[in-house]
Amino acid sequence: MERFVLLISTLDTKGPETLYLRDRIRDLGGNPLVLDLSMSGASHAADITSASVAEAAGTTIQEIQLSRERKTITRQMITGAVKLTRDLLESGRLAGVIGLGGSTGSLMATDIMRSLPFGVPKLMVSSTAALPGLATRYIGTGDIAILHTVIEISGLARPLQNLLDRAAGAIVGMASCPSLTVDSARQKGRPLVAMSMFGPTERCAHSVQQRLESAGFQLIGFSAAGVCDRAMEEMIAQRFFDAVVDLAPGGVGEEVLGGMRAAGPDRMTAAGRLGIPQVIAPGGVNLTSPRKSRYKPEHHQRRKFELDELRTFLRVSDEEMDQIAHVFAEKLNQATGPALLLFPGKGWSAVDPPDGHMFDKEQDRVFLRILKENTGPHLGIREVDANLEDAAFAEEVVKACIEIFPKPETKEAGDVFYAAQQEGSVLVGSERRTP
Repeated sequence: MERFVLLISTLDTKGPETLYLRDRIRDLGGNPLVLDLSMSGASHAADITSASVAEAAGTTIQEIQLSRERKTITRQMITGAVKLTRDLLESGRLAGVIGLGGSTGSLMATDIMRSLPFGVPKLMVSSTAALPGLATRYIGTGDIAILHTVIEISGLARPLQNLLDRAAGAIVGMASCPSLTVDSARQKGRPLVAMSMFGPTERCAHSVQQRLESAGFQLIGFSAAGVCDRAMEEMIAQRFFDAVVDLAPGGVGEEVLGGMRAAGPDRMTAAGRLGIPQVIAPGGVNLTSPRKSRYKPEHHQRRKFELDELRTFLRVSDEEMDQIAHVFAEKLNQATGPALLLFPGKGWSAVDPPDGHMFDKEQDRVFLRILKENTGPHLGIREVDANLEDAAFAEEVVKACIEIFPKPETKEAGDVFYAAQQEGSVLVGSERRTP
């Protein structure tokens, strides 16, 4: 089957540059297919014309060209291009995607790229990638590589040719690798597990990862800072994963409070909705990180922890903890598969050890009480008399995972798995509630 490198551009403003890049991709052994997003002028050199893109969006290029509603027609062209790009993907003919553009072109091309799943090669060649806020907007939760041109994409002077040569080499190289799919992501017999983590839970995360990998699982970590944990949720929804270890769901509370780690309204919902087994710990949930420009007067009076020059954590208030706990209960009540929450009684991260100024045992237990009062018996809740970063807590996480996760099928992994399953519990907490 013929597979293509999709080249997305606007031929009305970047025609010669696009065609030069097309030819270089072809010279390097790639199979380019040019998709034109032009909203004015003709695009006779395109393989997929702007008229075809408009038609796929349910309109015509004439209506696009006559409209003065720039925002509306831009969205229509993106919608049409997404449909055509997804058709290529679903028919097995998409090897990779490369975009070429300034501000509008980059916004449009990367919107199209983000409609594609993780693992499809994506490269945006942009003259505006370094403008404040735009790179974040271009990438979002997509695995998109950005090549900042520095110089304007206009004309074919030798410096720009060199840059486009490098872009062609990059996308041809990326497209030469087999695209990752939900099925190919799995090694035979080794369940794929998503795990959230962030700096103050790293020791626990690394220990859990090492133990579970030795027991036959594949672990994929996601930095829980508000972007990668959103991506994790999307990939769970796409059924990339067989199980979830959610060590750092602080983005749930930050979404409620408007903090910098806010991870969107769908955080901690996909696994439950799909019945995927999940082990949850409240890493960082008792912390909030509002932008300092938005501090309220009382924020200055809170207990705080300076993680680094850019990040300051504040201890949540009693009212905020109550609010967060009820949101957690609502989300966890939607779980249709096995779910275990492990509660560390001596602090929820390296930020709040029991001898530190951020530790608040009574407030932490408010969270626990509200969960017990507002969740059904399907949620297992286990107390562990340790800090989340202690070895004892990591041990309990591993045992919980082995208890409810799908079993590895390889003999070597299975031997480790069953040995761990037979070790028994070393819980030092006061209560179990087993589903």
